[in-house]
Amino acid sequence: MVVADSPKRVAVLAACRADLAGGTLDIWPLGLLHPNSCTVNVALDLGVEIRVEPRERGYRVVQGRTVTEVANIDDLACNPDTALIGLVADFFEMAPFDLGIRSASPRGGGLGASSALVIALIAAAEQLTMREPGSAAVRSALARDFEAQLMKLPTGRQDHFPALLGGVLKIEHRAGGELVTRIDTALESLGDSLVVAYTGQSHFSAGNNWEVVRRRLDGDADTVERFNAIASTARGLARALEDSDLEQVGSLMSEEWSLRRGLAPGISTDQIETLLDSCLRAGAWGGKACGAGGGGCVAILAPPRRRIEIERELGRHGAEVLAARPTAQRLRVTVL
Repeated sequence: MVVADSPKRVAVLAACRADLAGGTLDIWPLGLLHPNSCTVNVALDLGVEIRVEPRERGYRVVQGRTVTEVANIDDLACNPDTALIGLVADFFEMAPFDLGIRSASPRGGGLGASSALVIALIAAAEQLTMREPGSAAVRSALARDFEAQLMKLPTGRQDHFPALLGGVLKIEHRAGGELVTRIDTALESLGDSLVVAYTGQSHFSAGNNWEVVRRRLDGDADTVERFNAIASTARGLARALEDSDLEQVGSLMSEEWSLRRGLAPGISTDQIETLLDSCLRAGAWGGKACGAGGGGCVAILAPPRRRIEIERELGRHGAEVLAARPTAQRLRVTVL
């Protein structure tokens, strides 16, 4: 509970991410079934920002134009718009608060905004309840479990680490927990080549992910073979980033997508394929859909000199190019 010496207000900023290769392998235990597997992603300066401050009674949550006011935590948990917030508040036994949420990511964009939000909520709750801040491993495990409770389905870990650590990350899936390392690549050069665009179609990752997880655990031969190849591609992409070979990174993004889209119906859409094909024809090195696909955003890697033409192609086919660049910014917690 909040005590007399607790902070009056807490602001937290957590980064979203673009996954470059090896997604879905972060859902336990899939990564363990493919030795030396990893997931590679990059934190984006599209952030989720929250501000929390205690109030005398009740809980108030402002998300864009939606304002929710309830009397207690149970009511937060029962409301679909605030259920995740309710899970965090209940776990930390939070006293009444005002919470404001702003997200620079489109809703359902596949950029890990919901995971960035839960990381931000955990960090704010730690401050307001005067708890010792958890490590990246502890916070990410807690966030994963909250999301699994909410969706009643298995969830992964890759989204939480960019929100916590920033930069370009290689997340190796090992027994006992992930090994997370920053890849030392030039973020400025990567940003000059990376284009992120929203398709206009929101996606629901849990449905696609569960279908893929079920097929892998059932031992479906094609799924096993595709994940073996995805794991190999992700390792190669990590090496290409270490070598600052962005042309190879782009090529491997496309290779990974060609494997991923066959994992389950609905991962790809006609629009996603149109966007990716038009960008390749315009000179891109490669690209893929972000997250579980089925809509959301696409990430394209291209020579900087082709960027304007590629952005024009994306817009011509109905996508919204986002002002998103890689960031080294770690989770930022400010006590006000």
